[in-house]
Amino acid sequence: MKLVPLGDKVVLRQLVAEETTKSGIVLPGQAKEKPQQAEVVAVGPGGMVDGKEVTMQVKVGDRVIYSKYAGTEVKLDEEEFIIVKQGDIVAIVED
Repeated sequence: MKLVPLGDKVVLRQLVAEETTKSGIVLPGQAKEKPQQAEVVAVGPGGMVDGKEVTMQVKVGDRVIYSKYAGTEVKLDEEEFIIVKQGDIVAIVED
C-alpha cells in the first residue's frame, strides 16, 4: 500500500532523533523530543485549495522542518508517517 496525498497535503517520514546530546549526555526514551525534521515521501497535486491556487514547493526526497504540533500521524505497514498541509512546512533543509 502507499499513501497518495490530496490537494496541498504532504506525507512526511520523521528523521531519527538524536539519542545523545552534543555534550555527550545520553537521553532516555521518555526525554527524547520528537524531531521536527522529516523527509518528504509524497506530495499532493496542489491546485485550488479553499478558493486559492496552491503551487507545491516541495518535492519527494526533500528534507524539511515542519511546525511542532502540525499534521496527522498515520501508521501504514508498520511504518509511521505524518500528513501535513504544505503551509505547515516552515523550511527546506539544503546541504
